[in-house]
Amino acid sequence: MKFGIFAPIPMATVGAPETVLAAGSALLPLAQDEQDRQFLFAERILTLADQVGFDLCLFAERHLGHDLSAWVLASALAPKFRRMLSLVAVHPGLWDPVMVAKIAASLDRVTRGRMAINIVNGWYDEEFRMFGGEVLAGDERYDRATEFIDIIRGLWTSPEVTHHGEHYNLENARLLLKPGSSHSPEIYSVSAGEKGREFIAKCCDWWFINYPKEATSTAEVMAGIKSCIADMNKRSARYGRRVRYAMNPFIGIGASEQDAVDKTLQTIFASEENPDRRKIEVRMMPNMRAGLMGRPEDIIAQLRRFEDLGLELILFKMIPSTENVNQIGQKIIAVMN
Repeated sequence: MKFGIFAPIPMATVGAPETVLAAGSALLPLAQDEQDRQFLFAERILTLADQVGFDLCLFAERHLGHDLSAWVLASALAPKFRRMLSLVAVHPGLWDPVMVAKIAASLDRVTRGRMAINIVNGWYDEEFRMFGGEVLAGDERYDRATEFIDIIRGLWTSPEVTHHGEHYNLENARLLLKPGSSHSPEIYSVSAGEKGREFIAKCCDWWFINYPKEATSTAEVMAGIKSCIADMNKRSARYGRRVRYAMNPFIGIGASEQDAVDKTLQTIFASEENPDRRKIEVRMMPNMRAGLMGRPEDIIAQLRRFEDLGLELILFKMIPSTENVNQIGQKIIAVMN
């Protein structure tokens, strides 16, 4: 099993005073020779994660936000990693596929063949419009993403690509730079619904399973995952493909499950000014029901159960601190490996 971490940026992480401060200072100029504090915090957390055994880092993207650009942050930090793969979020409809193919090939080369793309079809209409794109309604966004992936994969593997579709038109497009790895960078995504699942089955290498948020117990989470995997295995087999499975539950180490939950929520409340406790609990609790809150031995037992279901990657949601990263690396990842 592989283990991942989110790059600690304001949009993607909770409970870290550093990300709150980074957001608060994002509109202010830097002092002479000062580096952005969000960058410095991400560098500290992610280089440590790489050292203690994490396998992957997801660089999430929020264009209309305080966060550093995913591609910039990944390009600055990923070459420092000795083992972690860099998974960079991309929104079809905001990025041109030929440009993404070139940027991704470049990053793949400077990371020694360790990068991948996370396709995010998007929902934030104001953000899309402001940055020159369009959120497509319903099934059409999956048709666009399918064309997007076909184009970038074609450019990575073929001398040139001609494509005439509903969303993109190319005539003899080519890249004079290919990815560094012997195989094309992998494609990850999360999608739900009939059309979304068909998109995953047909186009993606990895699926972040959207397990039922309404689940009230770990047993219900497990049942939901089992059902999702069985369904996707049938769908992908129809295309002669095999999809691999990942999920992103919250993890917290404590003397018991309740102790870990209490400590996590207390840290989150303490990191924000005037926190909306009810909103935080509603947002966080579903991700804590996957069975990864509590004693290390109980977390490891639950991870083995996930492994038995067919999950190959756990992208941990967590409070990004050096203590947490060290504990998870030493007490969880080292034992699992």
